[in-house]
Amino acid sequence: MEILYLILVLLVVTRVFAELAERVRLPAIVGELVAGVALGVLLRLSYDPLTFLTAACESETYTSLVSLGMFFLMLLAGIRMEPLEFARTSKSAIVIALGGMLVPLAAGFALGLSVLPESPIKLVQSLFLGTALAITAVPVAVRIFMDLGQLDSTVGKTVIAAALWDDLLSLFLLAWMLAALGEGFSGSFQPAHVFWLLGKAALFFAVTIPVGFFVFPLVGKYLQHLHFPEVDFSMLLIAALAYAVFAEMMGLHFILGAFIAGMFFHPKVVAAPVYERVEQQMSGITSGFLGPIFFVSIGLHLDFIGISQVPGFVVVLILIAFVSKLVGSGLPAYWLGLSQRESLMVGFGMSGRGAVELIVAGVALEAGLFLQPQPTPPIVASLFSAIVMMALVTTIATPIMLRWLASRPE
Repeated sequence: MEILYLILVLLVVTRVFAELAERVRLPAIVGELVAGVALGVLLRLSYDPLTFLTAACESETYTSLVSLGMFFLMLLAGIRMEPLEFARTSKSAIVIALGGMLVPLAAGFALGLSVLPESPIKLVQSLFLGTALAITAVPVAVRIFMDLGQLDSTVGKTVIAAALWDDLLSLFLLAWMLAALGEGFSGSFQPAHVFWLLGKAALFFAVTIPVGFFVFPLVGKYLQHLHFPEVDFSMLLIAALAYAVFAEMMGLHFILGAFIAGMFFHPKVVAAPVYERVEQQMSGITSGFLGPIFFVSIGLHLDFIGISQVPGFVVVLILIAFVSKLVGSGLPAYWLGLSQRESLMVGFGMSGRGAVELIVAGVALEAGLFLQPQPTPPIVASLFSAIVMMALVTTIATPIMLRWLASRPE
């Protein structure tokens, strides 16, 4: 029953903080993230009325709810973006994604080489730092542009498309890192593994795109002959879950499958009234329930004790996180024809990290990446907390900067 109390507390607190954020002209997502930080502090202080929630926060049920939040955020974003429009946006988004990945990757790798102590896995630790900086949290970007009402704008579409490509490339880096760890922390890696990963990704797109273009419309024509309640909503969920499972089987993140499935659900597949009704249902579940659960989870991970040991490193890491994305994504956007304001919005829009960052950090933590050398220096022991702090600060600052830029004239 603890999970029910946890959901009750999270929804009440996030709704209160979201309302306060809106009243001071900040996006609701900022309030939800701050609510997570406040609850996390209270839980770590063993605040009596909330101690029973600690176990619930660490349960598999809560982790599953957070994953569902990511799933529904990406599915809703896909529903609001048609595949042909995404394909047109992706032409420029690939260039922006490459810059937004390579510049932070190089900056994080160089930072790791310069500050981390010598150990057998220093190169892999530096690669992890670069990978952590390279990631853009797609669900965070989706929610931010939804709150701003600019998901359908040129900047919104460009950022979402670029963020998807960015995360796809970053997940390949994560696979490289895990393979290097699996080979005895030697940093060596067989190129055949890279080609295997690329082959599985190609197979994923080779299957899902034709199915979306040709099978989804056929299914949409026959939905009217089915009579069980909310047939359209159920079939959309079945398709999205199938795509998500297939993405996981191919070594990709499930959010990619949810997004692509959502793109193929549009008014050309089903009747316009059906599309609008399902979109409203999906928006209610996402924005009113699972979305806040997902965003509050980011703040819950923050550990102030860990980052207090290396405050200078944390500040430098946050600065590099912003600057590298602004340079890596903002400059290519400007060169591709976007205005200065729009280019800054792209750069900041690509800066939010969020839960994908925490997933990567959690994988590295479980793999023992922060245990060498022995005895473990403070900077290595605090690396996980520093990454979480960086993810939180960038996620909070990004919607604030985007709202300010969106309100400014060209």
